[in-house]
Amino acid sequence: MYVNILVKIFGLAIGLGAGALANKTLEGLWEKKTGKPAPKDSTDLNDSLPGVLVFAVVSAAVAAVVHVLTQRGTKSALARMKKTADEV
Repeated sequence: MYVNILVKIFGLAIGLGAGALANKTLEGLWEKKTGKPAPKDSTDLNDSLPGVLVFAVVSAAVAAVVHVLTQRGTKSALARMKKTADEV
């Protein structure tokens, strides 16, 4: 039981770290490709609306992929631990 909680906490930490890394990578790629910093503030009228929308969509898609991968990884780890515990 405690192992399940630890794995879930570890999965959450991995998810947060992976999300932060993906966000930084996306911001760096955005700046490299556009020559401008990523539009983090959607209310800044100096950023073009199409640029803000594209960044928002891409950012959301990356976040969704990271979420799915970390959730599946955590579920897989729990299944392996359960299988190992049943064999012992």
